[in-house]
Parts: sequence; structure tokens; C-alpha cells
Amino acid sequence: MSWNPALEPGCPDEVGIDAIETLIVPRSRDLGGFEVRRALPAPKRQMVGPFIFFDQAGPAELLTGQGVDVRPHPHIGLGTVTYLFKGDFHHRDSTGADQIISPGALNWMVAGRGVTHSERTSATARSGPNSLFGIQTWLALPESHEDIAPSFAHHGKETLPIIEDDGVSVRLILGSAYGKVAPARMFSETFYADVRLEPESRLPMPDGHEDRGIYIVEGSISVAGQDFEAGRMMVFRWPPESGARD
Repeated sequence: MSWNPALEPGCPDEVGIDAIETLIVPRSRDLGGFEVRRALPAPKRQMVGPFIFFDQAGPAELLTGQGVDVRPHPHIGLGTVTYLFKGDFHHRDSTGADQIISPGALNWMVAGRGVTHSERTSATARSGPNSLFGIQTWLALPESHEDIAPSFAHHGKETLPIIEDDGVSVRLILGSAYGKVAPARMFSETFYADVRLEPESRLPMPDGHEDRGIYIVEGSISVAGQDFEAGRMMVFRWPPESGARD
């Protein structure tokens, strides 16, 4: 199952351009009726900040009785972030956590010295046609926290900070950005956000982070005068070069 980072990553292709340090094109896999795309690790970009694995699952439409079954498997030294746009997952792990995650909420599992977990489409969702669309990513824990006790936290959609401006909506999933702080306990400086842009709207990248990247989930965006379609990850140069614009 591609959502288990112990498996072969299937590294993506990548192309360099002037305004962007790395452009990553994930490779797709068909896993029993739904598609997974892995953006990280890439051949020339193993990580973006602490983010070491980055997978998109779906969008997929599943028939009645169908769903995803990620059977129990171990993690160590990582933090696992699950965020959905459609569908749900029933998460269980060896800390005793038993939680269903819905779109817009956050599941944050810290493996530390070791945890085993499973993820399945809920029985309620399987009772009829259901959808799956989401991102799961893994953060490498700093060496000082690699062996901490495993833990799990669920943060509902209503608890995640929202930043809104003209044509822009940002839900902060992890870390700090734009003067807001997300509720999940972090072990390194980072930010992770779900951004929705109306046509012609603009959003500057947050300051104070050496690594900054964008993954396009739907639609397209323009960066430094160039258009990029869904399914692309861009990692920006640091410090920004003269004349380059986000």
C-alpha cells in the first residue's frame, strides 16, 4: 500500500526552471480502483523542510461496499499527517486511538519509538457509493524526538485556523504562518496549509521558513509568470533570486 512509507517510494520525475528550485511531477499508481500519486521523496529533493513523504490519494469514486483497507503496519521516527477533501478514514493504532477523520479535519500521529496503525473506509461510507480524495504526508522527527513515546491527536475542522482575504482562503493544518498557529503539537518549525484561490487572486508565501513549497491539488496556478496544472509540486529557491515572484 503506497500510504506505507516503508514501501518503495517510486520517485517522481523532476525538471528545474529559473524561478523554482525544483519542479516535481509525481508518478501515479493504481491501487485497486483508486490512484495514488507520490511527490516526495524525489531524486533531487528528498525532503521539503521536515516533510519526507507526500502522497495524494484519489480523487476516486467507489461503489457500495468498496473502500480502502490499509491493514496494520508499523512506523518509527516519523509523524503522519492525514488530511481529506472527500470521504473518510477510520484510524486505529497501538496507542488506543480509534478515530474517524472527515474532510477538513486533521489526524496527527507521532510514531516516535514505534507505533502500529490501520486506516479503513468507514462502515457508514461503505453502505453506499463513496469518494476518496486526500493527502497523506510524513514528517521526519528531529533526532532529539525520534524515540519519544508514540501519540495520536485529532483536530476537528472547526479548530484549525482560517485566514481569509480577497479571493483567498487558507486553513492552517500544521505549524505557524500568516500570524496564526495551528493546534497540533510540533517538534520543528514548519507550516502546512490548505489554500483555496479564486481566479486572479494572489497569495504571498509565508516568511520565516527556509524551505517553501506548493502542491497543486486542483485547477492551476501561475508562479513567476508560468502556469502550472494540478499534480505538480514546486519547491522555491532560498533566498529568492532577484526578479523572481511567488
